[in-house]
Amino acid sequence: MPLVTTKKMFEMAYKHGYAVGAFNVNNMEITQGIIEAVAEEKAPLILQVSKGAREYASNSYLTAIMNVAVKENPDIPIATHLDHGDNFETCKQFVDDGFTSVMIDASKFPFEENIRMTKEVVEYAHKHGVVVEAELGQLGGIEEHVVGVDDVEKHLTDPKQVVEFVGKTGVDSLAVAVGTSHGAYKFKTVPKLAIDRIKEIQRLLPGFPLVMHGSSTVLKEFVDLINKYGGKMPNAMGVPESAITEASKLAICKVNIDTDLRLAMTAKIRQVFAEKPSEFDPRKYLGPAREAIKAMVKHKLHVLGCAGKAAECL
Repeated sequence: MPLVTTKKMFEMAYKHGYAVGAFNVNNMEITQGIIEAVAEEKAPLILQVSKGAREYASNSYLTAIMNVAVKENPDIPIATHLDHGDNFETCKQFVDDGFTSVMIDASKFPFEENIRMTKEVVEYAHKHGVVVEAELGQLGGIEEHVVGVDDVEKHLTDPKQVVEFVGKTGVDSLAVAVGTSHGAYKFKTVPKLAIDRIKEIQRLLPGFPLVMHGSSTVLKEFVDLINKYGGKMPNAMGVPESAITEASKLAICKVNIDTDLRLAMTAKIRQVFAEKPSEFDPRKYLGPAREAIKAMVKHKLHVLGCAGKAAECL
């Protein structure tokens, strides 16, 4: 099965009330952990790269790793996605490089400029059979080079603007700000997502797929393991899995997960170093880290409801 776009994935996700996991790729072990979990659970998959990942490993290496994952898993629908492209040139590069989905994030600009930039990317991408995600509203927190905001409420996505934005840009999906936040230190208290905003957007724009960024749950088991073996992550709290499941049953068709991958990997590596301080073979600590990622991703696929849904997305 060749690479696919997210179009069929989102149609099925919307229709059947689940979301597809979009997992950030930074190296081989992370990718292997993700794809092994997805293959065993028979789920559709979005592999995405951020600006930070591109600076760390370069697009050529990341693309090659993802292409191997696609080739070795012909029964799994996989989309490759540019996360948070910040200008037309970057998005064009990834379209030209064979990615099946790109995100143009012009949410930091005024509404009309966001529309102009998004439309420009949509026109180019659609000519090449590539789908486009955009963003409206601003998330809190900081991830990679995406600078968030402190006053979350006034930066939530305006449902009425969504209708105008989608109509003028022709974008295929939209990342909305509904109270999630980037990074590991998301909240001081358990957050309450703006589910009412998702429902209102769904009412005004039925059938249109929405995306939730900043959706790692900062699983306590990994935070505790990191702290047990010398880490310092006090008061780390993420998005409750129950809220993610609820949103996935509505119009949220794609959920981004990155921080939880990092936590799983770091926790297991710390454990190996603490229990086997003489270990110096990367295979002996990256291997267990890969297995931790695999187990975590398998769990997430059930939270999202997309386990067992691969065949219908082909």
